[in-house]
Amino acid sequence: MKPLIAIPAAGASTRMGDRDKLLEMVDGIPLLRRQALAAIAVGCPVTVLVRPNDHDRRNALDGLDVDITEVPNAAEGLSATLKAAAQLPSDQQALVILLPDIPGIGTDEIKLVINKFVQSDGTSVVRAVDDQGRPGFPVVVPHELLSTFDDIDGDRGLSVRDYLAVEFADDRVTRDLDAPEDWAKWRGSD
Repeated sequence: MKPLIAIPAAGASTRMGDRDKLLEMVDGIPLLRRQALAAIAVGCPVTVLVRPNDHDRRNALDGLDVDITEVPNAAEGLSATLKAAAQLPSDQQALVILLPDIPGIGTDEIKLVINKFVQSDGTSVVRAVDDQGRPGFPVVVPHELLSTFDDIDGDRGLSVRDYLAVEFADDRVTRDLDAPEDWAKWRGSD
């Protein structure tokens, strides 16, 4: 059974002022669409989680082979979106969490993390780690551990101490772009 890739895109993007970080253009298309295309290319089912009535983000996904799930309580923070994501997989299906605001992650990075999960015993969390040893994304969570998402709250993600790491030689799996200055710095390094 192929894991389900969940893209939590229900955040308000408040640090961007009047701009939406997920609609910023990367490679000529909105970042959210770009990340969804990278996930689709892996060959696993993909679900994007959005705020209710978020027409702009939905439009960015128009025509793509993804499921879209609304998170009614998205204002409660990332934890609400992750809890909704944990309810999506079918029996024994692992969940891949792919944050959409890390443009360094593409199809190859997602495949490497999923392959490590498949090659392992399938009961361990597997996550990308940058060159400084910082945990990043994507993260694969086995079905048996999805109930632990119930214990998170606010704008925090799941804290996992024990995981198998897929190491990358730079910060591509941890460099999220949350504010205009992050985007300006990232674009200056292209």
